[in-house]
Amino acid sequence: MTVDPASATRSPSLPGPRLRPTEPAPAVPAQPGAPAAELGPPGGRAAWFAWGIAVTVYVLAVIHRTSLGVAGLDAAHRYGVGASALSTFSILQVLVYAAMQIPVGLLVDRFGPRRVLLAGVVLLSAGQLAFALSTSFGPALASRAVLGCGDAMTFISVLRIAARWFPPARNPLVAQLTGLAGMGGNLVTTVVLAQALHTEGWTATFTATALLGTGVFALVALLLREAPAQGGAPVVRVVDRLPVRAQIRESWREPGTRLGLWVHFTTQFPGNAFALLWGLPYLVEGQGMSRAQAGGLLTLLVFSNMFFGLLFGRLLSRGPAARMPIVLTVIAATGLSWALALAWPGGRPPLWLLVLVLLVMGSNGSASLVGLDYARSHNPARRLGTASGIANMGGFLATMITLFGIGVLLDAVTSGGGSSYSAGDYRLAFCWMFVPLLLGTAMILRLRAEVERS
Repeated sequence: MTVDPASATRSPSLPGPRLRPTEPAPAVPAQPGAPAAELGPPGGRAAWFAWGIAVTVYVLAVIHRTSLGVAGLDAAHRYGVGASALSTFSILQVLVYAAMQIPVGLLVDRFGPRRVLLAGVVLLSAGQLAFALSTSFGPALASRAVLGCGDAMTFISVLRIAARWFPPARNPLVAQLTGLAGMGGNLVTTVVLAQALHTEGWTATFTATALLGTGVFALVALLLREAPAQGGAPVVRVVDRLPVRAQIRESWREPGTRLGLWVHFTTQFPGNAFALLWGLPYLVEGQGMSRAQAGGLLTLLVFSNMFFGLLFGRLLSRGPAARMPIVLTVIAATGLSWALALAWPGGRPPLWLLVLVLLVMGSNGSASLVGLDYARSHNPARRLGTASGIANMGGFLATMITLFGIGVLLDAVTSGGGSSYSAGDYRLAFCWMFVPLLLGTAMILRLRAEVERS
């Protein structure tokens, strides 16, 4: 499978701007007598070993990032908050993650990915430990912000290490494997962490998760090398850049950038909002499932994400003609499956329909990649990072709108004013998803015509 390098640098579980501040230079022909180290990174077992050490940090970050998705009900009871306050946990975490992407890129350039990964592990562990020990809403919210900051430091650092260890032609594959490894972290959350919360309790489960960072920190500190010995990292091409404001302005004026933003906005948020927070409460409270049954269904979302990532990668590698059909098909399938589920009498659709909804939502993260592809193909190299960042903000903006909107509506429509919600309450609140879905679809159709004319 061939994947565009700019498109491949992203994460399928929990999605953020995946910027590459610099790009590897094209391969330089060997000069007579040139040392082998100057010919580029070697790949091989040493490269896979370095990537394997680095990617453990990313897997740990995904476990921490998605942990609230299986602990939403426990958090509501522990802190005595309603749905709208509960949604601010994920909203703040996503907001911090997105806001940190450009600063993290600068830190990687200045201090190197190894140091940034170590800092990320410290912040992840500190945030999760504080979350485990917190007993009130304010400190718990602050701990999720710290966790989001540490999470933001992982993916870009892993990709930078891969770029230094592997030949440029192999970087797209390694980026895809990094994302698939992250899905492994999501599986740990939905299977192991969910069960541990039920049997061991809040403090013990999250404390144990935080202490995992100790071993990962030791691995990175003792065994990880940023680049092959003798300076085998690829030469970095320095590109003349416009001032920041001009760079953003020119990127935004490009219709392909705006189309990319709205594609990302419309395709990513349903699966993201479901996995980050509202999936488990909807299945347990709204559908009457046990936690084990709900966790089993949530694993379908992970496996479906992996399948569609590989499928769409193959389709997109054949040419740009597949972009818009993929986007519109995913939007239509997501909207139709949720319309059927929410319209089902009593608000409790049958199991086969819930399975269908989860399988369809597994395509959301992979389809959002098309938005980055539009931004990449319609912008010159000098502003590619800025355009990709603008496009990549769309899905996170829609996710925050959806998380908060569902929470506010649950509190508004709940019967009895308590913190427990019925199937009818969830049905009304989840109708909010059609607001960003319809808005985004209208903008895609309008900008599609503008891009075709340009």
